[in-house]
Amino acid sequence: MTEGNDSPASPPPFVATVPADAAGQRLDRWLAGTHSGHSRSRLKVLIEGGALTMDGVVVTEPGRRLKAGEVVRLAEPPPVDPTPRPSAMPLTVAFEDAHLVVVDKPAGMVVHPAPGNADNTLVNALLAHCGDSLSGIGGVRRPGIVHRLDKETSGLMVVAKTDRAHRTLAAQFADRTLHRVYHALVWGVPSPAAGEIEGAIGRHPTQRTRMAVVAEGGKPALTRYRTLRAWGTALSLVECRLATGRTHQIRVHMTHIGHPLVGDATYGRPPRRPPLPPEVMAPLIALPRQALHAVAIGFRHPETGEPMTFESRMPDVITDILTRLNAM
Repeated sequence: MTEGNDSPASPPPFVATVPADAAGQRLDRWLAGTHSGHSRSRLKVLIEGGALTMDGVVVTEPGRRLKAGEVVRLAEPPPVDPTPRPSAMPLTVAFEDAHLVVVDKPAGMVVHPAPGNADNTLVNALLAHCGDSLSGIGGVRRPGIVHRLDKETSGLMVVAKTDRAHRTLAAQFADRTLHRVYHALVWGVPSPAAGEIEGAIGRHPTQRTRMAVVAEGGKPALTRYRTLRAWGTALSLVECRLATGRTHQIRVHMTHIGHPLVGDATYGRPPRRPPLPPEVMAPLIALPRQALHAVAIGFRHPETGEPMTFESRMPDVITDILTRLNAM
């Protein structure tokens, strides 16, 4: 597929003025009744994605109450080609054979294409690295992907290169025999020092871009943790092992017990006065990603059944902080 003029065009924007009898209604509900082109659920996605303005100001709350005379403008993004394109990008490969590849994903890289991240993802890099053999395995949009990491989480992932490998690895993921170990730098010190965090995870009831431990409607989630090192009462290095694989699971669970991850802009807030010297506190506050790294992964080879384990060292930006902490 060529680029440039062959890209699908955006549909014309929808523009309407809120009538007096619609004042006080929810934005998404009124829009669903006025804009016949989309369902209410699709409109909510567009609104939360920043596609709508009211009187020229971007509004991302579907439940916002309307005022008479406001001008609503919905500008949809262009349709996304469902087939990812290969993109030659640096890729750190820990292991590779004809059946699978184990990669060490850097922070800042999205795993698979999605609205707002159509290119420069791990899938694009894998397509360039593996060639046509990867296309379509496990789905067109997520070829070869068995599990994923958040954009700003780094570390090890296993990717299937054949349908058989994908089915086998996915089964290991489902029956929890595919082991994943993470290290996280968190605020405070968990008590007890080791334990289990169990709580269903679903969409936050009011902040829809976040996940949360919820009483109803979530998916069961279990995280096992143990504290590896603590620096007074300010910080600790925690090892986490996932029994389930929910969106943002470690970040949500650690926040739920009062110990959010350092550098987590979505869930983490540092204490107001942590007992740390300025030369240590500065890089903690400046950390551009959550301090979470997938340090190990273990599974049985999908063809031979051989147990395989791979390890990855923490990125320099985090090890530098740990070095400063240890020098206190």
